[in-house]
Amino acid sequence: MESYNVVPNIITGKDLDYLSDMFNWNYGAYKSTYNSIENISESEVKDMVERVSNLFHNNMNSILSILKGEANE
Repeated sequence: MESYNVVPNIITGKDLDYLSDMFNWNYGAYKSTYNSIENISESEVKDMVERVSNLFHNNMNSILSILKGEANE
């Protein structure tokens, strides 16, 4: 077994499957929350749903950064 001082910049098939699942879960949640914002009339609830929607969007961007190899730079 080889020991690394620096972790190699690779993504295994299992990693890719997991990242794909995570992206899809966040995309589904983002799409649902984003599309429901316009139908919410109570401002406090609308603000909370917008914050949650932004969280899902940020998660998707983080996953894309990992796939682009930006996480190790």
